[in-house]
Amino acid sequence: MPKTKFEKVAQSLVERIQQGIYSNMQRLPSEYQLADEYGVSRLTVRKAIERLVTAKILVKDPGKGTYIMSTNSSNKVESGRMGLQSFTEAAETYGKQSRTQVLDYQPLIQPDQRVEEKLNLRNNPQPEVDELVRLRFWDDDPMTIEDIVILHKYVANHQKNDFKHSLFQILAETVEIAYSNQEIEAIKVDEKLAKLLHVQEGDPILCVHSLTYTADGQPIFYDTSYYRADKYTFKTTLTRLEQGGK
Repeated sequence: MPKTKFEKVAQSLVERIQQGIYSNMQRLPSEYQLADEYGVSRLTVRKAIERLVTAKILVKDPGKGTYIMSTNSSNKVESGRMGLQSFTEAAETYGKQSRTQVLDYQPLIQPDQRVEEKLNLRNNPQPEVDELVRLRFWDDDPMTIEDIVILHKYVANHQKNDFKHSLFQILAETVEIAYSNQEIEAIKVDEKLAKLLHVQEGDPILCVHSLTYTADGQPIFYDTSYYRADKYTFKTTLTRLEQGGK
């Protein structure tokens, strides 16, 4: 999916922060200056800045300007910082080149109970689902292994090699992705995964179970991914529900 102008400006600002062009707590150039530099309107710059403020990359000080809030000193990817992104989009945000090795893609004849429940397969007398297993890289670093079970109707016109590219872009041809629910747990990596991720057997990794939906709440795919704990951290925002007491 093509990026909007404000998304391109936001990505460029993030890259400048990561490259050290803008340092921690430095004041950002004015909207006028950035608009002139990027050849866009002030409104476009303002939307880009608002996106990065929401992501807690920038902070506004009324009457003084906009400042770099913090840098990712741990050199870990902060998944979720920019909302729901594909792996490819996240790589671009961090100025990295993504690459995909498709390990397996075939029909899943007998989904297990967990998959049946997550994708509501029991309500469909003849469900067609495919299993896609991919190893994802940023530049030359293996970052994650994805084990995805997806409803066949959304990828019916695609072959194994197509999945070297962004799954979100492929799905955009047939369905609109709205949101994803995630469960995250720490596990010890087994021998097979350790070899693929270039870590030691028994090292801790992050196992993330994700269920991704359409806008009307219909499941699209269920994904179990394994992330290198030395490369990834997950960022969430928790909203406190209204409480009865004080």
